[in-house]
Amino acid sequence: MLTIDCQVHPFLANTPQRPWANPHDDGRKHVTADEMVMAMDAVGVDGAIAVSPRGMYAFDPSYAIEVQRAYPDRFAIVRPCDPENPAVGETIAEWKRTAGAVAVRLMLGKHLGLDTGLSGTDIIAKEAARHGLPVNFQCGGNLDAAMALIDRHPETRFVLDHLGFYQPRKVPATAEAWSDLPKVLALAKRPNAVIKVSGACAMSALPFPHDDIWDNLMRIFDAWGFERCLWGTDWTRTYPLFPYLNGVAPFRLTQRLSESDRAKLMGETCAKVYGWKPKSSFAQRHPKAAG
Repeated sequence: MLTIDCQVHPFLANTPQRPWANPHDDGRKHVTADEMVMAMDAVGVDGAIAVSPRGMYAFDPSYAIEVQRAYPDRFAIVRPCDPENPAVGETIAEWKRTAGAVAVRLMLGKHLGLDTGLSGTDIIAKEAARHGLPVNFQCGGNLDAAMALIDRHPETRFVLDHLGFYQPRKVPATAEAWSDLPKVLALAKRPNAVIKVSGACAMSALPFPHDDIWDNLMRIFDAWGFERCLWGTDWTRTYPLFPYLNGVAPFRLTQRLSESDRAKLMGETCAKVYGWKPKSSFAQRHPKAAG
């Protein structure tokens, strides 16, 4: 089964030579490209979409570019775009020409405190569509504004980050983590949107294998369909909460998914949405381990 993690965030340690844009201490020290590949290989993940982490690098995608250059067969890349940048249209045009680039990211999560009515949000949506790039859309806590933007741009493919939620930064999660579920289900009516089932285990109140997530996830699958759902770990945002394995194994162990639905969720849909897949599978690279 082709397995593609739709959202990972490799990053370097915070050093004077490569400082973080927003220094913080939440337990994350570094997960380099090499370390990310080691984590993926340990659990048989074939490839991933590497999203440049805004918390470390703001709107600078240069490390994501380095990751893709180091492992072009394993990673495609996404950069965040600044809706307050008057030249954001040119930024997207340049990104389209970048090797391995498959999408841009718009971040309007409520926790960021940005004005959801910025004209730059519409520019990002329009220019991304013009260049054939999906918009990864982090909009947790601002789903009403997200619906309005998605409806204004039916020509744009939006990929909702984090199941559409502002996900907990601590475990165990409380029931409030799922409070926006009705809005997430309503968003499924927008044919130009798909949804990342990423970071889902961070929304669990139970230890591994996080069995309490499945009733709500099944409601999302029923509303959106597996042709519009992309699995991902959201590692390394979830790095302080649990190891990479915890974001992968529950989706392989559960009996709630058929094998065909699991294949769509954990790789096939991601490949279609981004028009990218790794050139070889884990089994092809490691036949003895796979056998």
